[in-house]
Amino acid sequence: MNKASTMNRFTQTIGAAVLAGTLGVLPGCEEPYATTPTTTRVNVGGKTFTLELAADQDSRVKGLSGRTSIPDDGGMLFVFPDSQVTSHEFVMRDCPIPIDIIFLDRSRRVTATHAMKVEEARREGEDLVTYENRLKRYPSRFDSQYAIELQGGMLEKVSVKPGELINIDPGLAARAK
Repeated sequence: MNKASTMNRFTQTIGAAVLAGTLGVLPGCEEPYATTPTTTRVNVGGKTFTLELAADQDSRVKGLSGRTSIPDDGGMLFVFPDSQVTSHEFVMRDCPIPIDIIFLDRSRRVTATHAMKVEEARREGEDLVTYENRLKRYPSRFDSQYAIELQGGMLEKVSVKPGELINIDPGLAARAK
């Protein structure tokens, strides 16, 4: 092979690598979701969110409690064990900011949405049972396996309707405890 032929082959190889890299970042070419051990990407109403995973009891109970902000493209995905698909209720326990919630059934279809409002903080001397009992309940209405919490007001920005399919990594259900 002569020097010109080798250089041409090198240029073609580099060009192909650049093209492949470019195609990999075009919107239509990315995976519908990308999951790490602690987060997953989910498209809701045409907007992509990076959601923290809450797949065990402790992380589901804590949720976004105590957070003073949620990024515009952030939030949390609650995953419940498949064997425990049931109706769920969420509360705004120790949440100083509003949060929007979307409940999904096992087929990942929207069953309910709520704009959850900030609750009065636990009063001095108030026991935990009294505090928990006075918090407003936000129900899934039907059996649910997933819940997505987003920044308050996000439901107004993304159009999500009951029955709509939200593409979530189906492997996440197996990780729930």
